[in-house]
Amino acid sequence: MELITKNPKRTFSILLILSLGMMSVALFMEHFLQLKPCILCYMQRGAVILIGVISALGLMINSKNINLYKVMISSVLVCVFSGAALSIRQLYLQSLPADLVPSCAPDIDYLFSTLPFLEVLILAFSGDGNCAEVLWSFMGISIPGWLLIGFVCIAVYCFLILKNVNEIHSHI
Repeated sequence: MELITKNPKRTFSILLILSLGMMSVALFMEHFLQLKPCILCYMQRGAVILIGVISALGLMINSKNINLYKVMISSVLVCVFSGAALSIRQLYLQSLPADLVPSCAPDIDYLFSTLPFLEVLILAFSGDGNCAEVLWSFMGISIPGWLLIGFVCIAVYCFLILKNVNEIHSHI
């Protein structure tokens, strides 16, 4: 356990590898399995990408500053909670009976070309009928379910890091 929690560079490397792995699976599903992502899928990807960006910055920035380290890990947690909330929303939409599913919205490219950014963002958070469609599942769990599991694992890891942050920085 000490191997994965006691070194800030290793912490950010693990978080970066996890986000790259999640994005690789998403891109594989989109381009090789031909699964078309919905608007909530894109937003969940955004959360994963932000986790990766923050982790990459953490690798480049001096992590010996304990306050900066806490801010970086807390920023990852904000992205994790945002992504988890979006996953929960999509799981909720997928669980609705067919007559309660919201109507489908146009393609995201069309939305961005015709609507102001804020309206697209509001529409994205509410989801649409495309988000309620289960395109793929493994062991009875759909894609947003697996993303939620990934976000929970990252959150547990980050909380473990924050719990031990003073001990980590005493070893540096």
